[in-house]
Amino acid sequence: MNPTFIITFAPFKYQKTMSTIILGIESSCDDTSAAVIKDGYLLSNVVSSQAVHEAYGGVVPELASRAHQQNIVPVVHEALKRAGVTKEELSAVAFTRGPGLMGSLLVGVSFAKGFARSLDIPMIDVNHLTGHVLAHFIKVEGEENKQPGFPFLCLLVSGGNSQIVLVKAYNDMEILGQTIDDAAGEAIDKCSKVMGLGYPGGPIIDKLARQGNPKAFTFSKPHIPGLDYSFSGLKTSFLYSLRDWMKDDPDFIEHHKVDLAASLEATIVDILMDKLRKAAKQYKINEVAVAGGVSANNGLRNAFREHAEKYGWKIFIPKFSYTTDNAAMIAITGYMKYLDKDFCSMELPAYSRVTL
Repeated sequence: MNPTFIITFAPFKYQKTMSTIILGIESSCDDTSAAVIKDGYLLSNVVSSQAVHEAYGGVVPELASRAHQQNIVPVVHEALKRAGVTKEELSAVAFTRGPGLMGSLLVGVSFAKGFARSLDIPMIDVNHLTGHVLAHFIKVEGEENKQPGFPFLCLLVSGGNSQIVLVKAYNDMEILGQTIDDAAGEAIDKCSKVMGLGYPGGPIIDKLARQGNPKAFTFSKPHIPGLDYSFSGLKTSFLYSLRDWMKDDPDFIEHHKVDLAASLEATIVDILMDKLRKAAKQYKINEVAVAGGVSANNGLRNAFREHAEKYGWKIFIPKFSYTTDNAAMIAITGYMKYLDKDFCSMELPAYSRVTL
């Protein structure tokens, strides 16, 4: 791609049509995604995943960025085609600016810059984590489209993040608590790797856990003050427990695979929900949402439903298609920022690390 974009241009021609149509682009890790939202309603959401990383037990940044370069054009083309929208009808291009893998981000950012400039429409930079939180505001024609009211709490859990977020407005969020070491998804992936179950570990553990006894084994839980999380101790406890059990039975993991998965999942869910309960009580908020890759976990979803019944929470659980990295959440965030004319300049670079 030609990186020569930092030059002077004529002012943007803002909205060209009566409708606001946003193209969203997501390329923060190993999924290339493009989506189109029209007046807040999702028209298309296309995701191209990269299977190449499975052989390495994790995402290889160089391979990810190369795959993004191959996928970005066909994915955007397919998103526009499925939406029944031409590129000339677009009001703006929203893109993930960070956080994420720098090489992957650069592909999406560079494409967004060239695409927006060729159409003379504004660009909207989106924080990837903000996108996960605001995925709850994606609407689809013919569906119920329940949305949380401000303020609400959001448990944002993924392979890289475990946070409790107080959402006061779409552009006003406060992190009340977050992991001080490993994230929940990271702990699951590492424990799955120790068990020899493969990558990514989340879906594998989730599937096995449905068949096992969540009370079969007990693992240590952290005692962290306030609303922060810690999962490194659990990971160590899991590893040492396996080591001791395998001294007596070398095939212990194979013999107890489903119970190990169920007990691990239950422990992580208990840790997450304990702090979330404290936050809901402390801030007197009963509208509670969950977002991020781990929000696809069946045990966590069930825990949310149980808490709704027990504590009177009004809960918001995303569709499975909105839990992983996807451009629909980038597009809806871009739509909200577009209404406030919150655009960005061509000079803004991608960033690999940042909080909400």
